[in-house]
Amino acid sequence: MEKVILLIEDDIVLAENTKELLELSGYGVITSHDGKSGFQKAFKEEPDLIISDIMMPQWDGYQVYEELQKHQKTSKIPFIFLSARSNLCDIRKGMNMGAEDYIPKPFDERDLIVAVEKRLEKKDLQLKNRTEPSQIIRQDQLEHLKNFFRTYGEQLEAEKDEEIFLEGRTASSIYLLEYGLIKTFELDEWGKELITDISQKGDFIGFYSFKTQSIFPENATALERSILFRISHHDFVEMLKQNQELTLEFAELLSNHLINLKTHLLEMAYGSVLKKTASTLLEFVKKSNSGLQPLLKVSRGDMASVAGISTESFIRSLSSLKTDGIIDIIGRNIRILDLQKLRNIH
Repeated sequence: MEKVILLIEDDIVLAENTKELLELSGYGVITSHDGKSGFQKAFKEEPDLIISDIMMPQWDGYQVYEELQKHQKTSKIPFIFLSARSNLCDIRKGMNMGAEDYIPKPFDERDLIVAVEKRLEKKDLQLKNRTEPSQIIRQDQLEHLKNFFRTYGEQLEAEKDEEIFLEGRTASSIYLLEYGLIKTFELDEWGKELITDISQKGDFIGFYSFKTQSIFPENATALERSILFRISHHDFVEMLKQNQELTLEFAELLSNHLINLKTHLLEMAYGSVLKKTASTLLEFVKKSNSGLQPLLKVSRGDMASVAGISTESFIRSLSSLKTDGIIDIIGRNIRILDLQKLRNIH
């Protein structure tokens, strides 16, 4: 059945072009050129999704959205803001009101179609999973936050061994790791690195406090060439304060992370040297590779630090694993030959 989209846009030329784009993608399109008539059409037609400009005659896009939320028949319709107003305050306002997305003008045609597809898929998923709607909403909020970082955050590229942030400096930014691996670590009194975590694609880095001002308690360095996006700590915290669903999902993310760290600490405290080595290899496999025989390109020293053993002990364990045919050592890299045997080590 054809999905119907209501497009509320006062720019006639843009409205016609966008309507044509959506129709070519297989959607039925209803148009309106001011906010108040757009609300009336939404209430009458009950479209599957609404795309609305913000600055319009009579009612602006925010008012349209607020009025739709007052009525049960229209409050669940996915809503996308489309506007030239792209500063952080406007974006946060739209997100915190609960809109599904915020696409700035001028927009890439593919970006708009992808956003529409994702919001309609989410709506269909909610209809199929009415028993757990809150979980679906929270997951979508977190993914929306990542897209916010990608769209409006400052992009950074870090080469291998390049510093991301330093212990003791003001924690003024939150980072989303888009590509690569990042290690966070502290230095002991002799200058030895004590690795506290390895972050992978999709992880948030640099969040340590809900206060407006905090200090980085550790260092962060790229283990390989990495791409990150960052926004200010202030904007991130304000977003959490004003969006309960997002805060719940982010808190759950932090909670799961703590559980994983506790499991790792127990393995470091009570596992054998060989078990620590195997667990560390598996952790890097999960974070950096896929396939039947992953290739790890992380230094022996970094892996040993994660395992909580000396580099010499780690290298001896690698030799044992190679003798057993579980791994192969190719120069500085490690090829995993048998993942199942590696998982079975106790």
